[in-house]
Amino acid sequence: MKLDLDLDLPPFAPGSVWLVGAGPGDPGLLSLLALHALGAADVVVYDALVDRRILRLARMGAMLDHAGKRGGKPSPQQPDITLKLIRYASEGKRVLRLKGGDPFVFGRGGEEALALAAAKIPFRIVPGITAGVGGLAYAGIPVTHRDTNSAVAFVTGHASDGDLPDGIDWTALAKGAPVLVIYMALKHLDRIAARLMAAGRDAAEPVAIISKATTPAQRVLVTALGRAGAAAAAIEPPAIVVVGPVVRFAALLAPDALR
Repeated sequence: MKLDLDLDLPPFAPGSVWLVGAGPGDPGLLSLLALHALGAADVVVYDALVDRRILRLARMGAMLDHAGKRGGKPSPQQPDITLKLIRYASEGKRVLRLKGGDPFVFGRGGEEALALAAAKIPFRIVPGITAGVGGLAYAGIPVTHRDTNSAVAFVTGHASDGDLPDGIDWTALAKGAPVLVIYMALKHLDRIAARLMAAGRDAAEPVAIISKATTPAQRVLVTALGRAGAAAAAIEPPAIVVVGPVVRFAALLAPDALR
């Protein structure tokens, strides 16, 4: 798709790579720069979480190269994906690296950008709406509200080896941020909840688990911290988890279909 608006958007030069955030799912949340890149790219290297409707916006004739990594399933390795980006660009192609959410929010975009810089491949970063903001909004949950919280922490619940990250100070998080937004947390949510409660968070504190956020299959489950681990068993990934008082707004602000 080619944009006819006179927006003076930057050219997508041959031999360059654009690292683009596709947002949490809904094609309507794409940025104009993302849409511009889809209309110009020769190759689209895309993640598993990129909605198929977004891929249909790619230029006719563009190569679509799946590079998605999903836990527990055979997946491309990150070094191989990075080398692929460099190889395509070295061949003079316009390479769109399309990533779910935002490339720099638990998306390994920083690793890919560093590798491109080291290889002297020109690149551009195009931010996207991360699920920890957009997914919550589609569930009627503001990530901040002046009556509830002036701070929020974004955390990953899944390390590269598949286990719970060991570099996170859960006690400090429990005490320091009234609202926690936890990515990739389903597998370890029972352990995460136990650590937060051991650090003083109330077992009755509200928790929302948002599955397949912003897509037609979105599902929102509201529960309490003490029951979150058991509740997670009924939810399909990908999912985002939010802990804290902002969850209560979902009852008032969620779309009618989710109430």
